[in-house]
Amino acid sequence: MHNFLLFAFLLFFFLLPLHAIMVLNYIWIAFFIIAFIIALFRFIVLGDMEVFPAIMNSTFDSSKTAFEISLGLTGVLSLWLGIMKIGEKGGIVNVLARVLTPLFSKLFPDIPKGHPVTGSIFMNIAANMLGLDNAATPLGLKAMEQLQELNPKKDTASNPMIMFLVLNTSGLTLIPVSIMVYRAQMGAAQPSDIFVPILLATFISTISGIVITSIYQRINLFNRTLLLGLGGACLVVASVIWGFSQMSKESMNAVSTVGANFLLMGIIVSFIVSGMRKKVNVYDAFIEGAKAGFETAVRIIPYLIAILVGIGVFRASGAMDTLISGISWTVSALGGDTDFVGALPTALMKPLSGSGARGLMVDAMTTYGADSFVGRLSCVFQGSTDTTFYILAVYFGSVGVRYTRHAVACGLLADLAGIIAAIGICYLFF
Repeated sequence: MHNFLLFAFLLFFFLLPLHAIMVLNYIWIAFFIIAFIIALFRFIVLGDMEVFPAIMNSTFDSSKTAFEISLGLTGVLSLWLGIMKIGEKGGIVNVLARVLTPLFSKLFPDIPKGHPVTGSIFMNIAANMLGLDNAATPLGLKAMEQLQELNPKKDTASNPMIMFLVLNTSGLTLIPVSIMVYRAQMGAAQPSDIFVPILLATFISTISGIVITSIYQRINLFNRTLLLGLGGACLVVASVIWGFSQMSKESMNAVSTVGANFLLMGIIVSFIVSGMRKKVNVYDAFIEGAKAGFETAVRIIPYLIAILVGIGVFRASGAMDTLISGISWTVSALGGDTDFVGALPTALMKPLSGSGARGLMVDAMTTYGADSFVGRLSCVFQGSTDTTFYILAVYFGSVGVRYTRHAVACGLLADLAGIIAAIGICYLFF
């Protein structure tokens, strides 16, 4: 009975942000309160003498990890913000902004037509779609800084900020190279067999996020431009699915890896060439942008430490294990199939920590087998959504936004859509 009560309490915590409490402050407090309650129960009732040392060790480890992530981001941020500065001065960002204005003016009605942030948003989304996380983060931070310039209330998230953030947290990925590599390392017979399921699940998550956010922001989705834009995106995804389905697994891995990196190098070269055509001092422009990258990396350190320590404490207390046990008990009591429950830790960890979810994905493949239903489902979970709370902390923290409004609700609902889609699609495919 106590497991069920704890499950109900934890489930309430996860659903709470979908209603009144939409601020990271309350979520962060909940991590510690729930962790302490469960740890106290394990200490007093179960006699677990290791739980509190484990929690405290997690605070030190998470703080170190947060700093290492920030340190690692410094070089990448400096590189890509430097490249973006060349693109700005070379005019490419403005060209992208003009091309995308018809679609983005409907999806982001508060952004002035032709504003450079439109190009930055597109570059970030494109990097995410190609699975280029190291490029996507600095591009996203650049876009968020530009959105903050348009924001009339600097401490409160604007509608365009929230729509942009949900597009990131929904995790649209066309080429999940890293997941296929992990599957190959774990001995999967066909590492690429999760490609189509991931593509379908992440697409459903993204479309759901757009629809949910549009409802919150009263954006009319039934206009010709948005219908054509979203319909065209559906057609592109369908074409990619069809194209890759005609390839062997070796060809699929080769094409996806080479294609992603070719496009990335092509972006860098095109930006440099555009700067040369505009007679821009490309080197000086790069240095100017790179300096901003260093400053941004330093600025996000406190936010990263806060969110990763909270997640570490929640995990080390056994709260995540308790939640999974509660879900398994409930599904079993209702007569449902519990095959998917073994992969749920990856799904529930993904909104909190990308590295944590990656570790749980590898653990699921190690425990159940890379080609097992749980092993494959954990990979689809990993690829279908993104790290919602991490993105909230980093993106909003980088520009000093404190009040997130409906960002948490929309992000978590998009995650939920991706999780449900992943489960259904995996039952269909595997």
